[in-house]
Amino acid sequence: MSEFLRRFARGFAELDKDNLHRLGDLYSDDIHFTDPLHEVQGLTQLRELFGELYANVSELRFDFHGFDQIGDCEGYLRWVMTYRHPRLAGGRPIRVGGCSHLLWRDKVYRHRDYFDAGALLYEHLPVLGRAIAWLKRRMG
Repeated sequence: MSEFLRRFARGFAELDKDNLHRLGDLYSDDIHFTDPLHEVQGLTQLRELFGELYANVSELRFDFHGFDQIGDCEGYLRWVMTYRHPRLAGGRPIRVGGCSHLLWRDKVYRHRDYFDAGALLYEHLPVLGRAIAWLKRRMG
């Protein structure tokens, strides 16, 4: 099991809106971060993105349950994210599973997240959520 991945996961799970200066401990200055909703380049843009994301949620937690290293400097983290947003799902917790593909040297320089953006956001919006539920029923 990868000690780097475990250390990264612990550091990432400890992040909140008040300690985003710690991103520099986890990521290189030239970090390239991508998820289904965002793409940023560089530590400054990553801090701005995370600042916006953390400011809009009332709770955010990552539970990591898989640590798969490939070679010396590549791996995957599997996780479940739980968050609350006052305007989504009536403020109830929303849980979304996903995984992160990481490349690193001494710090992570490439981070790509994979998750269902509908389950994260769209399904919890009042009008769009009903439309997505209707589509799922029609296709199922």
